Amino acid sequence: MRVLLVGGGGREHALALGLADDPSVEMLVAAPGNPGIASVAELREVDTADPAAVAALAVELRAELVVIGPEAPLVAGVADAVRAKGIAVFGPSAEAARLEGSKTFAKEIMTAAGVPTARAHTCTDPQSAAEALDDFGPPYVVKNDGLAAGKGVVVTDDRAIALEHARECGRVVIEEYLSGPEVSLFVVTDGEAAVPLLPAQDFKRVGDGDTGPNTGGMGAYAPLPWAPPDLVDEVMTDVVHPTLAQMRHRGIPFAGLLYVGLALTAAGPRVIEFNARFGDPETQVVLALLETPLAGLLHAAATGTLAAHPPLRWRDGAAVTVVVAAEGYPAKPRTGDVITGADRAGVIHAGTRRDADGTLRSAGGRVLCGTATGPDLAAARDAAYALVRGIELAGAHHRSDIAAAAVESRIAVPD
Repeated sequence: MRVLLVGGGGREHALALGLADDPSVEMLVAAPGNPGIASVAELREVDTADPAAVAALAVELRAELVVIGPEAPLVAGVADAVRAKGIAVFGPSAEAARLEGSKTFAKEIMTAAGVPTARAHTCTDPQSAAEALDDFGPPYVVKNDGLAAGKGVVVTDDRAIALEHARECGRVVIEEYLSGPEVSLFVVTDGEAAVPLLPAQDFKRVGDGDTGPNTGGMGAYAPLPWAPPDLVDEVMTDVVHPTLAQMRHRGIPFAGLLYVGLALTAAGPRVIEFNARFGDPETQVVLALLETPLAGLLHAAATGTLAAHPPLRWRDGAAVTVVVAAEGYPAKPRTGDVITGADRAGVIHAGTRRDADGTLRSAGGRVLCGTATGPDLAAARDAAYALVRGIELAGAHHRSDIAAAAVESRIAVPD
């Protein structure tokens, strides 16, 4: 199979490793890719937000499968342009990607489908935002209605901060706070059939103990030893299948990766958000445990044959990833610093670039991820932090508590 992977972050490096490991893949090209991906794929330059350019590259490469990693190309209609060329693509249409591109649209779908989620108001001016904040009370949850690279959400007890975020965004969704441990569930779907992957948990706040501003994600682990045994079945029944049915009913079937962000509340699982693609950094841990060949799975979803795909196989043990972020992240990350110790198995590149002389430098906020597996969560965690300790990057920072609460059995699902 000839595969084109679109994107160049940590998620795409993890996808590239999985695709390269699939015996059916005879050609793997990443556009634009990154220095880590270059070890397993040919890199090509392309404007990932230009549907015509990506489609032209797919035709030039005679690609048989295009895998779109980031959300922005999906919302821009890249999947539609590739499909129009008769090429199988893993990723939803621009219309279906509105599940991520608009928080308001996602809430409309959830309401119509009867999906359990937080009560919410869409606000476009300071007065309506203030009224919504007063309706729900603290903690205040204010979400940018559009794409914000994982950093458009503010959760705060400070009403002034919540109002300011609403003012800066212009159009926001303000909703009631959902209390309980959070879970990320990836679901591969062709629009009809749907196959869940392992649940994972990520860490959105920049600092230990879930302190500081939200980020794109500072680490993740899988599986979840504390999760209820029937969680996945319940979410598939109450959330995923009703959502897919509602999308089909509206004539905009969702095919690709449906990311379900959940809070396990005292009233049961509640949807925090939908995303239209693999999450970063959860992808790093989920795919590290997937034994089933990745390209074959994604191709089945892209060609409407997922129902005939064999059951997924998973490796024993656990996986942990720890993000190494640049100085100043998430506000104003510093870039251009030299990196050493990154060219090792398990180090996922997220925001890096390589000089002509081979020097590796930081090129983004989330720079690298130390990703490791082990026979249990504690062993995987130790191995991931060992990888992180071997990375040298001036001013870099990382959380020291990724998966710690799970290892120490300090997570409880509310009754």
